[in-house]
Amino acid sequence: MRAQKESVASQRRLSVVFDGHVQGVGFRFSVIETARRHPVVGFVRNEPDGTVRVVAEGAEESLLRFLDSLRAMGVYRFVRGERVQWSPGTGEFHQFEIRYG
Repeated sequence: MRAQKESVASQRRLSVVFDGHVQGVGFRFSVIETARRHPVVGFVRNEPDGTVRVVAEGAEESLLRFLDSLRAMGVYRFVRGERVQWSPGTGEFHQFEIRYG
C-alpha cells in the first residue's frame, strides 16, 4: 500500500532493528503482510548479524499503528529486543518490499 500523498516534510521515517530468533521463521514475510494493511512504504531485510531491519516511511500516526501491528504479529514471540529510531522522511520509497543482501 502506498503512503498517503503528503509532502516529504510531513513524512517520518521509522527504523527498527529486531533481534532474537528472527531469521528463518517467516518474520520478513509477516512484516510484508502487515505493511500491506498500512499506508507505509519502505523495506524489511535480514542483516548479517542475525537481526531483521525494518525501515518504513509515512505519516507518524500510520507508522505508530504499523509498529503496534508488528508487535502483535505471531512471529513477534521470537523477538528478544528491538531498537527503534525516528527521523524525517526522505521520500525515497514507492512501495514496501523485502530487500536481499
